[in-house]
Amino acid sequence: MTADVRAAYRRCEEITWSQARNFSYGIRLLPPAKRHALAAVYAFARRIDDIGDGTLPPGEKLAALEQARAGLAALTGRTPDEGDAVLVALADAADRFDLPLAAFGELIDGCADDVRGVTYTTFDDLLHYCRCVAGSIGRLSLGVFGTAEPRAATPLADSLGVALQLTNILRDIREDYASGRVYLPAEDFERFGCAPGADPADAPGLTALVEFEADRARRWYAEGLALMPLLDRRSAASAGAMAGIYYRLLEHIAASPAAVLSRRVSLSAREKAMVAVRSLATAAVRRPSPPAREATQ
Repeated sequence: MTADVRAAYRRCEEITWSQARNFSYGIRLLPPAKRHALAAVYAFARRIDDIGDGTLPPGEKLAALEQARAGLAALTGRTPDEGDAVLVALADAADRFDLPLAAFGELIDGCADDVRGVTYTTFDDLLHYCRCVAGSIGRLSLGVFGTAEPRAATPLADSLGVALQLTNILRDIREDYASGRVYLPAEDFERFGCAPGADPADAPGLTALVEFEADRARRWYAEGLALMPLLDRRSAASAGAMAGIYYRLLEHIAASPAAVLSRRVSLSAREKAMVAVRSLATAAVRRPSPPAREATQ
């Protein structure tokens, strides 16, 4: 590894440790090569998210997303801009691991939908969005983790991403409303007697809607967590910590569904650390899966 690549990975880790308030607990549990690679994945995903969530006018956001897509296209040819530390690190990670880089294109598509203000009529519509913006990250993460059973593991990684995204949507329902975004399907608003996009502060039926969606998210966790036995010990600990933090957040939401209608629900740093430690301990006693592809050192 050259000095430039090492510096690029350090930059990705700086981004990850400062901005990945939930994911960083799991990423830190990985051995160095995988930790570096997943930090590079996160840093590029963060770049895409920041464009979508930024303050630029919509037209400029869409142009910036297409610039990110162009950078990704250069990356698939292993010719990243040498002045772009994130792309330099990501190119090296793609050489070392079996990363499905096309999944970043799905993330860009999902962020573009956010910019355009796309809303969702049915859960199937929302599911497509969740697979774009979070299932894609699950599949990219699996590329870093490695598995001896990719056919079985890939849809499970996608499902786990969906579970995490549904949790995000519930956590941010009030904040998203304030910014003009509505993610929950119109059919679900109608099921509970709420107008689609109703102000959370003025729609009593939304409490029941949040409970309903929390139960739906639990089912996606139940499916996605079947991934754990297909990973090596350290990767299972990492994925388990990330999923565990979000699942614990979901349980907080389910226990007090009205809370997310007035404020952002979150976990303390102590709670997150406890989940990560428990995940590492659990992975340590589980039977290891067959060896997956190792990174090139």
